[in-house]
Formats: sequence, C-alpha cells, structure tokens
Amino acid sequence: MSLGYLFGGGVGTEPHGLELYRTYPVVRSWYEQVAEWTGLTVGQILEEDLPAAQEERQSVGTVREAALAIGVHDVLATFNLRPAAIGGLSLGAMTASCLAGSVGRQQLFEMLAGSRDTPELPADAPEQGIAIAFGALGDGAPSHPGEGVPGIYLAGDFGPTTDGTQRILMLAGHADALNGLAAQVLPGTVVPLPGRTIAVHTPLRRHYRDFMAPRIDAIPFADPEVPLLSCLERKMLRSGDEVRDLFQRNSTDPISLVDVYSGMKEQGVQLGLVMGPSIPEGILAFPFPVVHIEQPEHIEQALSTAYDLGIDLTGAPALS
Repeated sequence: MSLGYLFGGGVGTEPHGLELYRTYPVVRSWYEQVAEWTGLTVGQILEEDLPAAQEERQSVGTVREAALAIGVHDVLATFNLRPAAIGGLSLGAMTASCLAGSVGRQQLFEMLAGSRDTPELPADAPEQGIAIAFGALGDGAPSHPGEGVPGIYLAGDFGPTTDGTQRILMLAGHADALNGLAAQVLPGTVVPLPGRTIAVHTPLRRHYRDFMAPRIDAIPFADPEVPLLSCLERKMLRSGDEVRDLFQRNSTDPISLVDVYSGMKEQGVQLGLVMGPSIPEGILAFPFPVVHIEQPEHIEQALSTAYDLGIDLTGAPALS
C-alpha cells in the first residue's frame, strides 16, 4: 500500500499553523527561512491581518498557505513519512511541484512574494468574485449552474460529495453575474464567497499571468523526482518543461481535484494526507481514505492511520 500527499489551493486569509509552529522546532526554523526569503516577518506569515491592497493581499496569503503546507510535510518527514505520489490544486500544485523536486523552495517563495508587484486593475474595472456551487451529476447535466451565463466561468471541480448526490464546483467571474445567478437558482445552489475579489482560474487573470510569465520563465525547473499529478488535466508531469507549463497556465485555467486524486489512485495510492485546511473535510468522495492535517494531533492520526493500513514507506524517496 502507498501514500499520497494532497495540497489544497486558495489563499490563507485566516491564521493557520500556530500550534504546529509552537510544537515543532522544524516548523519554527522553516518559518524563519520563509521570512528571510520573502521579506515578511514570521508574524505576518503566521497570524497578522493581510494587507488591504488586492494583489499584495493575495501574495501574502499564498505565502501563508504554502508555508503551512510545507511545514506539515517537514514534520511528517521527521517521522519518516514520505509519499509515493504527490499533487495539489492551484497554489497547492506549485507547492507539490516544489516538494517533488521540480523547483527550489527559495525560488517558489521568492516568486510568491514577488507577485505582490502585479499591477492592480483599473479602478473602474468590473468587480470580480468567486462562488461555491453545487452541480448535478449524471449524463446530460450542465457542466455547472452558470453554464452559458456571460461573465461566469467554471474555475474548479472538487468532485462528487460523499453521498453521491451532487458535485462541488468553484465558479469565478464578474461579481454582479455571480450574485445575479445566486438569486435566480435554488437557495444554496450558488454561494458567493465574501471578500474574494479575484476571479482565479479564469481568463480574467490574464494580466497576472502575463506579469508573472517572465519571472516563471527565469526559474530553473527540473524533472519531478516522484510521481507528480497535474490539476489542469488528467496527466502525470514528467519533465521540468511540463511543470513550467503548469506554473504558467495555473492562474487562468480551471483546476480539478478529480484529476489529481484519480491520478493518485492509478499510481496505487491507498491513503491520502491532505496538507492544511484548504480542501474541505468530510464532504468530498475520495477514492481512498484521507487524513486532513492542520494541527499537531493530526500528525499522530496520520502516523497511526498509515501504520494501521500497512503503508509501505521504505521505498518512497525523500522529497525536497
């Protein structure tokens, strides 16, 4: 039996990781290193309010989320827990690529910190937003509740719920269009998220993609050292060039958790460890058991679950 690591996306707007930071010296050392690379203080990364400016807020939030995820990985590594396959969503895909050996930690965090310099959109640009949506399953069902509505894009697919009755999706686009759709469909079908004003994984992020493109091109990418699953299509990323392509397209292309966990299942993963809080717990149907890790007590749960399932860790290579 083998182990897979799953990394969520999103921006860590709430404080996360304080308990891990206080409990494990390896996490404290790690946050000090991230602070040195990014120019942020440990407090800014861990718990302080995010900046008000949109792109700077997004940048610091991604540093916060990625730092926590890698911190969890580093704690698990001290217990000799290592995955046979790895993958993630959005920011999590880039974090997974780093831990798979395709990009250095310093290069990743310098890139995330540098994204704060992305030019803001004009003040008169339409307000953007994100919504969680619940879609129908089965043949002939629309791809998402906003299909065909101008200004709304399918940004993410998290897959079926545990009861198999519906599919959880992420929509993004113009805020007015999302709010209008939410008012037209059955209550609870489309839920705009307050405070989320960047239409991630849609063509509306093209200015960010163009701004970051030369910075990503300047990063040396290596071939992954462990099986690395893409969240942009159902495939394994085998070369540094493929990983670079994921980094370039990540901001404007829709993501799929299904693609990641299906690829892991094909790689023989029989237990998934979800790093950090950004993948919902208890509502999604994974093809293998998963343990969500955010607090120190979750580390013990991961270790005991791996032991109970007879996970073979002896052949798993050490990650970066």
